[in-house]
Amino acid sequence: MNDKTPGDSLEIPAPRSLSRSGGERGKRPTLKTIATIAGLGVTTVSRALKDGSEIAEETKRKVREIAREVGYYPDRAGVRLRTGKTNVISLILNPHEEVVGYGTSIILGLSQVLSSTPYHLVVTPHFLNADPMDPIRYITESGSADGVVFSRTEPLDPRVRYLMEIDFPFVCHGRTELASAHPYHDYDNYQFSLIAARRLIEKGRKRLVLIAPPAVHTFHQHMTHGFMTAVREAGVERIELPQVDLDSTSEGIRAAVRELAKQGERPDGFVCGGEVSAIALMAGLSDAGLKIGDDVDIVAKQTSSIFNHYLPQIDTIYEDLTGTGRELANILLRRLQDKPVNSLQSIGMPEQRFRTATAG
Repeated sequence: MNDKTPGDSLEIPAPRSLSRSGGERGKRPTLKTIATIAGLGVTTVSRALKDGSEIAEETKRKVREIAREVGYYPDRAGVRLRTGKTNVISLILNPHEEVVGYGTSIILGLSQVLSSTPYHLVVTPHFLNADPMDPIRYITESGSADGVVFSRTEPLDPRVRYLMEIDFPFVCHGRTELASAHPYHDYDNYQFSLIAARRLIEKGRKRLVLIAPPAVHTFHQHMTHGFMTAVREAGVERIELPQVDLDSTSEGIRAAVRELAKQGERPDGFVCGGEVSAIALMAGLSDAGLKIGDDVDIVAKQTSSIFNHYLPQIDTIYEDLTGTGRELANILLRRLQDKPVNSLQSIGMPEQRFRTATAG
């Protein structure tokens, strides 16, 4: 995989010719190239590119601008020999369809922060049927990154335990139940499902279904807890949707919802933790001849703009994944500076985007 992915605006291929004087066509730009153009010493240029505190911000800006124009990127092998660092952050990405645009949004947010640092981003794919420890071991044993970002945590996540044991910098998108504190950014899925279920109950719905993450993940517990809190306090009924979760195929969700909706005591309200599953849910309800807004209501998690243009309109609760990427990057950068763990934990709050009217 080409590791010159977005994440460091200086890590781009050199152009065939320089946009400013000071270099030769076809030759790779160096620190001396930038120094000649900027009228600065090589040492000053080097410190500016490393974000040295002794260098004025205007000088840093000028040096970075020139570096971008001439296509300069540091020799990572040389950097590693001198410093023992790779200047690489590895994002372990799970290519699942639960969330529309998850990977691109997280990458964008990470890149927005890392672009002003010496670090650049490398994406390491991990598939759902593979051992989640495989990419972690590869990165740590090969020394191919200075820090790692990953998601879909488990209550006793082996990745978190291993990385803490070897003191390797990381941040995870999601929490665990491990006794030792660790860096994370999470979304408040308890509040998401609590708000969503209460919204359905406010609209008069009494037989509710939750389409949640797989039970192995920590955010399954958070989402289920919030949902059940609302169900119990209102005295309404929870209806199970057997063998269906957010990792189920769209076809599987559609078929299961269609069959459930045909039953005599059918559900009249759904809380759905993902956009793709919500669209499959809507298709299944349509297959069963039910009208959303009349026979049944839905509250879904929204992470893209898709529901802004989707008909019929449904209520959604927003999770900002680009903002999540930025927060993950900032936490990991602080971890790389050995900041206290209690400053390396944060939780994003749900944003209500209700579009439909309540009864009466």
